[in-house]
Amino acid sequence: MFLTYIDRQLVRGYLKAYVGFFACMVSLWIVVDLFTNLDDFTHRKSGLKEIGMHVLLHYGYRTPYIFDQICEAIVLLAAMFTVAWMQRNNELLPLLSAGVSTRRVVAPVLLGACALLSLAALNQELLIPRVSARLFQPRDDPDGDKDIEVQGAADPNGVHLEGRWASRKHRIIKDFHCVIPPDVAGDLITIGAKEARYLPPGDGPHTGGWLLTGAQPADLPKWDNPALLEMIDPGKYFLHTSEVDFDMLTRARNWFQFASTSRLHAELQRADPTRLAPIAVLFHMRLTRPILGIILVFLGLSVILRDQNRNIFVSAGLCLIICAVFFGACFTCRSLGSNEYLSPAFAAWLPVMVFGPVSIAMFDAVHT
Repeated sequence: MFLTYIDRQLVRGYLKAYVGFFACMVSLWIVVDLFTNLDDFTHRKSGLKEIGMHVLLHYGYRTPYIFDQICEAIVLLAAMFTVAWMQRNNELLPLLSAGVSTRRVVAPVLLGACALLSLAALNQELLIPRVSARLFQPRDDPDGDKDIEVQGAADPNGVHLEGRWASRKHRIIKDFHCVIPPDVAGDLITIGAKEARYLPPGDGPHTGGWLLTGAQPADLPKWDNPALLEMIDPGKYFLHTSEVDFDMLTRARNWFQFASTSRLHAELQRADPTRLAPIAVLFHMRLTRPILGIILVFLGLSVILRDQNRNIFVSAGLCLIICAVFFGACFTCRSLGSNEYLSPAFAAWLPVMVFGPVSIAMFDAVHT
């Protein structure tokens, strides 16, 4: 019963520390980013109320992304603070004198860390993909008034689509071009249009594709495949596509950073090899992320517990150094994999293979 009470106290203290560090770190991130980019928030807004609403919406949607970037650090800091506070209040020594091992004492903290690391996975798979479009919106253009660049993309049938500029507000591609390959059309066909508007799938005949206006050539007399390209009027066509929509053509180059793991896997199955290595590395790192989070917690607690007579500030400094080395190694491996110096799987699993045995050895060396 005594140990059960101590367990509850540790879990309660850990949760308090976690909430405190979460609030502090997210607030610090927002304050620094806000004052660094204050001109962008006030550029197209007039009035304190309008600016305030813009700031609240911007950072409200960005909070899941901020949490995604610092979730492992929060878990580690909360665990370090809980154990260090226990040492500071001399609560650990009586338990050790009663024959309770150090590993048993910190077991609730480790279990709490594992449980809270699962929040990062839920946030990554459920929340961030839902707000990904908002995460790419510029601070100074919340309403989509500015034109944005267009990235080329290919539909599964081989039809290639591209454009020069796009209006996010009106969802229109300007200076649109599409290339229909010979194996689909019997001959290479290139169509240019002043504007192309994407119409999502619906009940009407002209849905699930692109409405082209001001197109050249204005007529295709030998064309006989209306299921792919239908001429409505001279210079006006409807191009049916199965996957290439407005969002795909206008997404940023690093769009996959905010995609779910299942979406990354589906993207890797596509024939289009564009940015395949970065996507593959990110996919494998999604699999290793929970393991790396647990390894980081073991490393931090091992430093705190290995020498209980060491000054707590020295232990915290050593732990921060280990964290810097840890995150630096992970970032280096990711860069090497994205630039194809290492295979994607090896780049993602290399930090686990390096720091995993080290964390086990350090935790095993803790005095019990």
